[in-house]
Amino acid sequence: MLKFIFFIFLLIPLCFCLNYWVISSMLFFVSFLFLVEGFMVFSFCNMSMYFGYDVLSYGLIFLSFWICCLMLLASSSIYVNGNFVNFFLMMILFLLLFLVFTFMSTNLFMFYLFFESSLIPTFFLILGWGYQPERVQAGTYLLFYTLLASLPLLVAIFNLYYSFNTLNLVMFLFIQDYSFGIYMYLALLMAFLVKMPMFIFHLWLPKAHVEAPISGSMILAGVLLKLGGYGLLRVFSFLSYLGVKFNFVWMGVCLVGGVIVSLVCLCQVDLKSLIAYSSVAHMGIVLAGLMPMTYWGLSGSYMLMLAHGLCSSGLFCLANISYERLGSRSFFINKGLINLMPSMCLWWFLLSSCNMAAPPSMNLLGEISLLNSILSWSWVTMISIIFLSFFSAAYTLYMYSYTQHGILFSSLYSCNSGVNREYLLLLLHWFPLNYIILKIDLFFNWLC
Repeated sequence: MLKFIFFIFLLIPLCFCLNYWVISSMLFFVSFLFLVEGFMVFSFCNMSMYFGYDVLSYGLIFLSFWICCLMLLASSSIYVNGNFVNFFLMMILFLLLFLVFTFMSTNLFMFYLFFESSLIPTFFLILGWGYQPERVQAGTYLLFYTLLASLPLLVAIFNLYYSFNTLNLVMFLFIQDYSFGIYMYLALLMAFLVKMPMFIFHLWLPKAHVEAPISGSMILAGVLLKLGGYGLLRVFSFLSYLGVKFNFVWMGVCLVGGVIVSLVCLCQVDLKSLIAYSSVAHMGIVLAGLMPMTYWGLSGSYMLMLAHGLCSSGLFCLANISYERLGSRSFFINKGLINLMPSMCLWWFLLSSCNMAAPPSMNLLGEISLLNSILSWSWVTMISIIFLSFFSAAYTLYMYSYTQHGILFSSLYSCNSGVNREYLLLLLHWFPLNYIILKIDLFFNWLC
């Protein structure tokens, strides 16, 4: 693993020497090398005293590599316009480095350090390459929501060290002392619930998405929302006793909030805003399925996090492709795109069907696993699940039909077929999403 970290480190000074596409190609190369190495990961691999990775970390590290490569592929307009290209590349590489360190940390304090560090490059991406003046407010929302919620986590980490004289995540698996209080439980969970984000704490996400450039939206939806889920999967190993007593509260909020957010999606007039709110609804299902702490829930949440990372990122790319042509993300202007870009309509359909968990996408199997977990807790949850499933299909079909059909706003009927780079970008989102389902036993064996 050290060779990949050194590779990213050495790419940072090369941002000021090499061409944009050379850096992009080198990142793709190292991603494929990491993919090959992953076939040898069967147990926890220690790199040093504080760093290592297992199967749970591996999937999310590879997702970070993959999304960062696709971010460079999607952001060619920054290269064409010459908008501080070198600094843009440097920010993406720093962000990738922080994300890799976050998922590799076996020490709770190191995890917290890199967990918060990943905010800094994201903030600069939104502030430096965002579209509108409101990006300053969006960046402030992002920083203050996440920092204020994670300060109690830092205090809880110090308290853990004082109690057990260790912060090693592996050691916590063997600690059987469940003398944590309710304040400790809340402090350890709140930072991850805001990062997911859970309903009530989600207001920063649509603002950040709408003001962020395409690269910022991709990394937010693809990887940064998964930091919260990854943190929960790690801390539940030693919070299981309190989790059994109090998790039903979060579960109820997530299920009811998911239905409310789905209704909010049907009221949106901005493409990116709708996709951002749909992320909140999907992460609500992940949280609700994870809270009962069943085998189905842990496997399904991990699976849906990876699937949502690819699917949501692909939808943001499609929204950006339309925005580059028409100069607007409004549904009233983005109408009848099948007349303007008939070949792109297929990709809208494929990624929209994945977003509403149609077969054979990985989203379907992840949602089925999570529904098993939720229903095993109580049959009353069936009411929320029915509405969640229905509205998930409703707002996705609303997005697809409104953008593709109808009369083109500008009355242009010329064909704009897109460029090869865009088709490659969408294929690299869609293909893993539907191919990994052939090797789905990986997700159900990682706990064994």
